Parts: sequence; C-alpha cells; structure tokens
Amino acid sequence: MNDDPFNGLTEFLAVAEHKSFTLAATRLAVTPTAVSHAIKLLERRTGVLLFQRTTRRVALTEAGAALFARLRPAASEIDDALLELNGFRDQPIGTLRLTAPRLSGALLLEPLIPLFRQAYPQVKLDISLDDSTVDLTAAGLDAGIRLGESIEKDMIAVRLTADLQWSVVGSPAYFASAGKPKRPEDLTSHQCLGFRFPTAGSPHRWEFRRDGRDFTVGIDASLTVNDRSFMLAAARNGLGLAYACDLEIVDDLASGRLERVLQPYIPLMSGFYLYFPSRTQTQPKLRAFIDLATRWIASQGGLRRD
Repeated sequence: MNDDPFNGLTEFLAVAEHKSFTLAATRLAVTPTAVSHAIKLLERRTGVLLFQRTTRRVALTEAGAALFARLRPAASEIDDALLELNGFRDQPIGTLRLTAPRLSGALLLEPLIPLFRQAYPQVKLDISLDDSTVDLTAAGLDAGIRLGESIEKDMIAVRLTADLQWSVVGSPAYFASAGKPKRPEDLTSHQCLGFRFPTAGSPHRWEFRRDGRDFTVGIDASLTVNDRSFMLAAARNGLGLAYACDLEIVDDLASGRLERVLQPYIPLMSGFYLYFPSRTQTQPKLRAFIDLATRWIASQGGLRRD
C-alpha cells in the first residue's frame, strides 16, 4: 500500500473546484474512472467521506469542505512557488554563494562585487573568504575561486588571471641586519615567516626552479601564521622573509617597504580560476557572474602586474 500522504490530493482539489469528476478528469488529462479511483482511495485512507455523489451533481461533505478550505491556499502557494521557480531558469535571481581565498577576495571580489550588484540587483551574494580547501557541494556553495593547481579535476574551471609571480621579500631593515640570501639554500640561515593553510598540517613550502628543475625549500619558520596580512605586516616590521604573491605586495614593492631576493629562482605559478561542478553551470546567476568577471578581468589586462 502506498502511504504517500499527497496521493489523491490533486484529484480531490480538481473535483472540489469543478464539482465534477468529468471536468476534473479533463483538466488533469486522465479518465473519470482514474479520478474516481483516486478519490475512493483517499476516502478509504482517511476514513472520511469527502463527496456526496448523485447522478446529477457532486457536492462536498462537511469534512470535504473543511479539507478543501485548508488545502486550497496551500495549493495556491505551491503554484506560486513553481511559477517563481521559472524565474531561476530564465534570469539571474536568488543567492549566489561563493568561496575565495583572502588574497583573491581583495584582488578580485572587492572590485567585482559593486559591478555585479549594480548589474544584477536581484541576486544576493553570500561570500566566504577561506584559505582552506572547500568541498563546494558539501558546503552548499555554487562556485569558488582558487589557484588552478588546487582545483579538483572533476570541476569545471574558468581562468580569471594570468599565471602569478611570487617573490621572497624582506624589509630593508632586515636585509641591513641579516644580509641577503644568494641562493634558495641560504634560507636555512635566515629568519623566515611561514604561512599555514587552515587545513594543512605544515607550513607552505617555498617553490623554486633551477636549471629547469623545480624544487621546494622547507623553511624553519621563526613565526608561522594562517593569515597573509599578518605575515606581510611581520615582514614589513623586519621580523623575517616572506614568500608572497606579487599581486599582494604591489604597494610594498613600489614604496620600498619590501624588497625582492632570489627572483631568478622563482617560476611563474598557476593563476586564479573560478571553479564549479558541471551541474551548476546552467544557473543564470552563476553564468552572469562568470560573464561579468571574465569581461572585467580582460579589461584589466588579465590583472598581470609587471
């Protein structure tokens, strides 16, 4: 026996509205026999007679009228909800939930959010700035922004920036006191500032290239933090060397607060990508964000800072 509490309610509402099994069947595109059978099963399941039937007319019983009075507003709400659902298919609407690392939040989202809100005021934004790896589906998110190298292979990824240049940097005061490293291996004798991703057990290893071979240096950090702004503030204050993306230290390099070392040994790294599961890419709200973001970034020259 089917215990679905909604069985027969569609037929009940149609008969109650039209006061006819024949007209209800026409509206539902089924036979009058099918409608009659559904109503009998509903009455049997509830143990209540819902209609008085004669050869000439169909009328609600007192119990049927009470049920109809309760169900009719709910049915209208359901119809309105389904009509509203069409809006999600046809135009950007709803809430767009994004995750991004703090670096790209400042670099990409701060200028993009006003543009997107102006273009699509009916779309709400819910943004989580998080440097850890995030499972979009488990977290209920529509899309994320991450470095290309950290994106799972089963995701669709749209490039947002050119490959990124990273640098080992320190303050003039630090270099005046400790000198400058000449090669990556010299870092073992320097004060270094470590960055730990929230889900990582050890600090980020610094990446280098020499003679076409990539290698990393595991630093013995004198200070390890999980916030890049705090790490760079420590570097500006002369506490040690930091491994930073050039996009986050543009002003520091221009003002001389930080200086680069070991630049010939540092290769370009993967740029930022917008990524999402394939099933979400047809959402108008996400499609609108992708189109606006890629257009704006192209107008900025790919956000590459030489």
